[in-house]
Amino acid sequence: MENFRKESDLLGELNVPVDAYYGVQTQRAINNFKISGQLLSSYPDFIKGLAFVKKAAAKTNYELGLLEESLYFKIAEACDEIIGGKYHEQFPVDMIQGGAGTSINMNANEVIANVVLEKLGKNKGEYEFCSPNDHINLSQSTNDAYPTAIKMGLLQMNIGLVEKLEKLITAFRAKGQEFQDVIKMGRTQLQDAVPMTLGQEFEAFAATLEEDISKLNNNASLFVEVNMGATAIGTGLNAPIGYATLCAKNLAQITGFPIISAPDLVEATPDTGSYVIYSSAMKRLAVKLSKICNDLRLLSSGPRAGLFEINLPPMQPGSSIMPGKVNPVIPEVVNQVCYKVIGNDLTVTFAAEAGQLQLNVMEPVLSHAIMENINFLCNAMNTLHDKCIIGITANKEVCLNMVKHSIGIVTALNPYIGYKQSTLIAKEALETGKSVYNLVLEKGILSQEKLDEILDPKNMLKPHNK
Repeated sequence: MENFRKESDLLGELNVPVDAYYGVQTQRAINNFKISGQLLSSYPDFIKGLAFVKKAAAKTNYELGLLEESLYFKIAEACDEIIGGKYHEQFPVDMIQGGAGTSINMNANEVIANVVLEKLGKNKGEYEFCSPNDHINLSQSTNDAYPTAIKMGLLQMNIGLVEKLEKLITAFRAKGQEFQDVIKMGRTQLQDAVPMTLGQEFEAFAATLEEDISKLNNNASLFVEVNMGATAIGTGLNAPIGYATLCAKNLAQITGFPIISAPDLVEATPDTGSYVIYSSAMKRLAVKLSKICNDLRLLSSGPRAGLFEINLPPMQPGSSIMPGKVNPVIPEVVNQVCYKVIGNDLTVTFAAEAGQLQLNVMEPVLSHAIMENINFLCNAMNTLHDKCIIGITANKEVCLNMVKHSIGIVTALNPYIGYKQSTLIAKEALETGKSVYNLVLEKGILSQEKLDEILDPKNMLKPHNK
């Protein structure tokens, strides 16, 4: 038993590892919630968010005369160390838990209290000198501190997500420039359409993803409105007058984000609308990424019996039975990440809908789904960039031959010979195997000079007059 210390709570005594900075309520959560295997320690920005909140709360309590100066400075110092990355291994609770986040809030309260006790020269667990509840959680409830910490974590995580997205967009745009002179066939409904360049195709990938930067940032901006000072249900019981506004001001100063106090704390306490809309932005990004990866897999299909217009970097042997086979494993794994993100968005939707009366107790699974999605998307976009996009090459001759032999170029003749005659040419080309070019000349429909001008692929890449 020398490896443990005894701590007590409402339910009685419990052994806690003697060197642990967490306490009895964290230990109960460790014992009770063996659910996802993903611990709070896996999400450093969330831990920093908790430390931001506790530091802002301590500063506010000190300024309002509720916390003595010496203790405030020790609490602030402990929070700064956690923000700097220290003690993160002391947050071992499962991300998915009952209790509306109480275990995570108490994990933070206990760690900070025991760090402060150590700074005061006291033993861990001597809470009469610095209490997790009476000092670290002063003027707070889990129901305002926990969701505010989630929002502080997500504001930080969104910055990293957008950086990864911008990096991927830059890579697609660079390929757009590299492939700007590679003529190929465009396709609609997997059928030949009209010519374009491979550069236009990759530039379109960049453009569609670029739209999502503003969506993510705009939706994340909703997280700046917090309910600190609401305490249990929004009435502010046990928080002093002026606490909500001052705490939001202090949180803004500490984090650098433009934090504001919600205008109606009773409404803000159970409200999860900001999570829903931010999750929807990630789902939108996932849908686009998956579509792009589908396209990359189609464009690289082959090498002999597919489109084979591009080459993806070969990453590993593709089959245990078929020699020489190389699969598009990087787009495939990104596809799967996108499915996970889309599924987690549904989890967020259900969890948000499950709010009842003055609280939403499902915020643990909601926050976990969003944070997991951010991590998945960051890893997936990094992998797609580093192991796929920057190494893609074009099969220029394959692309050009498809254009030359395509029936789709007959579309360019519509303004000159009419839709009906163009249709007859296309039909005969399909039935006989002859080229559109040769059929038009054989029938004397257009001069060779005019036909060459119309069917020059470069003349079919943009609007022009007859």
